[in-house]
Amino acid sequence: MKLGLILPLFSDDPDRVIAFARKAEELGFDGVFAFDHLFPRGAPSDRASLEAFATLSGVAAATRRIEVGTLVVRVSLRPVGLLAKMVASTDDIGGGRMILGIGTGDQMDEPEHETYGLPNLGKWERREHLVETVRGLKAVFRGEAWPGGRWVPAVAGPLLPRAITPGGPPVWIGGRADDMVRIAAREAEAWNGWGLSLPGFARKARLLRETAAAAERAVEATWAGIVVVGKDEEEAGAMLNTRRERGLPEADVWVGSVRSLLRWLGGLESSGASWAVLAPGGSPDRVDLIAERVLPHMRSRP
Repeated sequence: MKLGLILPLFSDDPDRVIAFARKAEELGFDGVFAFDHLFPRGAPSDRASLEAFATLSGVAAATRRIEVGTLVVRVSLRPVGLLAKMVASTDDIGGGRMILGIGTGDQMDEPEHETYGLPNLGKWERREHLVETVRGLKAVFRGEAWPGGRWVPAVAGPLLPRAITPGGPPVWIGGRADDMVRIAAREAEAWNGWGLSLPGFARKARLLRETAAAAERAVEATWAGIVVVGKDEEEAGAMLNTRRERGLPEADVWVGSVRSLLRWLGGLESSGASWAVLAPGGSPDRVDLIAERVLPHMRSRP
């Protein structure tokens, strides 16, 4: 199973993000991923956040091995033709290391749309829009025209230069609902479950495999989420208390020691996960802790 990190994009310092990505590569992580928010969720609109693709282009140029991706792009923010160009360009800059995580967004994203004057859709319309977006992207990545649908207009193309990755970068669809898992099984190369418990992830990974098999496809399951990792359980508890004092959310946050994290990752892998993408909470040294005490055990597994 591969191990990735979420980039610290809630920042006004692009150099810090580039340095984070370079360090992740040096430490041996497999990928770095950018979320797609115009300012932090639940925060005032005057809080800084770097744009996903502009930042990933810099990361791709500044690294050589590590995979770079989005987790996840919100489909309603960019027209399909523009999104295809941005994805292909990032893939080209990185020499074929791009992963396109994509999703619908939800009600918590509405303040971003209102602040920046961007259209938004209802829940069910967003899912239809997502499916058309993925199909449109894949068509233009293959060098074909997209004829258009109910939500996504026609895209004649051609997309030049093409993405280095044949057929375009792999697409991960993110979402926790069973319907989103089924969509991923039919339309994508992977599904991502953010913040799911181990039993919840295992159940949805089974649903993914069953739905993909019925469609005669092979689709990977991936996990991502916030992890609060202590050297031991006592330190992890203290870190959680600090989060509470700062008013940070506790829902869907994994908390435990390094040893517990190893067991957790083993459980994810046994449940079929091909990736775990971590957003380490707390001080920056948590990345070093995970690299020193988790990565070697992950690499030594058969």
